[in-house]
This record gives sequence, structure tokens and C-alpha cells, in this order.
Amino acid sequence: MKSHTVTGGGGVQLHVVETGNPQGRPILFIHGLSQCGLCWKKQLESDLADDFRLIAMDVRGHGLSEKPKGAYGDSQPWADDVQAVITGLGLNQPVLSGWSYGGEIICDYLRHYGEEHIGGLNLIGAVSKLGEPVFPYLSQEFMGIAEGLFSDVVEDSVATLNKFIHIWFDKKPTMEDYYLFLGFNANTPPYVRAEAFGRLTENDDILTKISKPVLITHGENDRLVLIAMAEYHKTKIAHARLSRYPDSGHIPFWEYPERFNSELRSFTAAL
Repeated sequence: MKSHTVTGGGGVQLHVVETGNPQGRPILFIHGLSQCGLCWKKQLESDLADDFRLIAMDVRGHGLSEKPKGAYGDSQPWADDVQAVITGLGLNQPVLSGWSYGGEIICDYLRHYGEEHIGGLNLIGAVSKLGEPVFPYLSQEFMGIAEGLFSDVVEDSVATLNKFIHIWFDKKPTMEDYYLFLGFNANTPPYVRAEAFGRLTENDDILTKISKPVLITHGENDRLVLIAMAEYHKTKIAHARLSRYPDSGHIPFWEYPERFNSELRSFTAAL
């Protein structure tokens, strides 16, 4: 596993890891709100590495990337971050695989850089709207705890993160999985979550213009981003393939890694 430091939008230093076949098609994994590149462990350490170049970035404010205040409200820096990784690591037509908030980051990227530099898209439990437009596609269970994610009171923040993590899973996570996720979620400052989640965006104009291949992956039992969001994306991207996971929650790539990796392999190999 190689580690890189890439200078993203506004000079923010981004932590990026890569593994796999350096001659293979690149897959750039973009995690969700309050996560980090470690959430892709079951992909980075899988046989996908035999054939593909696998890259996982810690998005701004997360993981080992820099966490400046006031750097999360505009789409341009998010887009610049992704482009900086693509150009800085010399990624040739990568697949952008975005989970949850990672779908919004992909939309930021497409808005400012278009599809010229990418080969395809994988949207996983993804959102493409923020603020009031996304509320109908988020569960009431999540909306009931969301405010606690922004609390500066340690006890409140950790208690909320406990609930936040558990609603991703269709079945109760193992203790090992739970504490892994709790660790890097707690490493994300509340102000990062507040500023990132507080954006107001609509990206229908971007979705309807997508021409590159798209795979939409979504758990039918998602208790955070409802399956209706994936169905909505399919109406906007007519050529997209929607892969539904009947026994999975918000994190199908972790709950069902063999199926997820197989589908991502087939999708990427066909480009």
C-alpha cells in the first residue's frame, strides 16, 4: 500500500492511498461524510487489486487529510480535490466510486470538470442533493439524530456517532467493525460535518447530462439514504444500471463485499 500527499483545492493537503495493479484501470474510491479511506478495506485488500489500480482518498476534513475551518461550503474545492488526485497520480480514465456523500462530491466534480477525464461512475447509497432538497430521501431515523453530529460536546457527539454507525447496517456490526468505524468517525471534527452537511445543492442538471457508464448500487434496507434516492437517480440517468441489494443497509460494499467487488469488477472491465 502506497501513501501519497496531494495538494487539493485551496492548498488543502489530502491523504491518498493506492494499491493494486499499476497498469490496470484505476478505481478512485470517494467515501462519505465523517468517514475515511479505511472504509474501503474490503476492496483494497481484495482480488480487485490483481487487475485494477485501486486508490482511496481521505476527502478534505476527514481521515489524515487537512481539516481547515470554513473550507466545505462551496462545490469548487471539492471538485478541485478530485481533479488533483486524478492529475497528481496520473489516473487514466478512472472509475469514480462514491459512497453516500461521495455522490455529492462526484456531482461537484462533474459540474466543474465534466466527464472528459473519467471512464465511468459507481454511485453507492449516494446522494446528489443537499439541504432541503435531499430531506425526502433521508430516513426519519437519521434526521432524528443528525443535529447531534454537529455537537461540540464530546459526550453528545460520541453518543450520536454510535447511533449513526448502527443505522448503516442491516444486521448488527461486529465489535471489531463497530470500533473501527467509530474511531475514524470520531476523528472528523463536528465543524466539518456541520459545514459539509449544511450545503444547499441540486444536481439534476448534471445527472441528466451524464453519458459515461453508470452503476448505481443501493441496499434495499438502507436506513439512512432511502432506496428512493437510487430510483430517482435511475430516472435521471436513463442508461444507468441499478443494482439492488435486498438484505443490505447503507454499506453494501462492507456487508456484501464479494458481490460488490464482483459487480465493480465486471463494470470496470467492460469500459
